[in-house]
Order: sequence, then C-alpha cells, then structure tokens
Amino acid sequence: MPPPPNRGPSRSGPQNRSGPNRGGNRGKGRFAPPPPRKPPEPTQGGSVKEEAIELEGTIAAVLAGTMFRVKLRNGHEVLAHISGKMRKKFIRLVIGDAVKIEMSPYDMDKARIVYRIG
Repeated sequence: MPPPPNRGPSRSGPQNRSGPNRGGNRGKGRFAPPPPRKPPEPTQGGSVKEEAIELEGTIAAVLAGTMFRVKLRNGHEVLAHISGKMRKKFIRLVIGDAVKIEMSPYDMDKARIVYRIG
C-alpha cells in the first residue's frame, strides 16, 4: 500500500509564527494607536466650517418619510427633514406649526427643522 499523500505540515510540531496575526511585530501593526490628528488650518482668514443659515417658517405640507414642505416668511418654500434630536424626543409636527430651520449656504432648496416654535 502506498504512503498517504503529503497534506502540508502537521499542526503538532514547532512552527514559524511570525505572520501578521501570529504575535510577531510586537508594538507595531494594527494594534498600534493612531497618530494624533491636527485640526485643519483655516484658509486666509476664513472659517473652517460654513455656518448654517437659521430662518423661521411654517409647515405647509407633510410628506412621506418625515419630510415637510416649509414656507418661509419671504414666500420661499423649502423641503425640510427633522433633526436627529427632534426624532429622538418624538416631536410631532403638523400643518401650521411654526418652526425654526437651518439651511446650508450651498443648497437653498433643502433644510433641517431644528425647533418647533408653536
């Protein structure tokens, strides 16, 4: 009868354990703490982050998926969603409620509802 085929090294004997997850490279690799981060430097006197524009308006329509159509005091209508804190506190909004919204200076058609006034 022929000997069994060679199926690689046996697991019982001493082995070289210097692979990436075998204990070699102590103090280096994936378990090392990340280097400290530096805050981004402002560019020529400008701020690092653009500030949101705060406005007030009233809920004109309730849409699907916690989206609302908000009519601003200047007559402009924007699509708005509820902020995370309002979702967490289960603040309910209905048509006619006065709300405070935040808008990005980059997209003036979308907003975030941050406070219900009444």
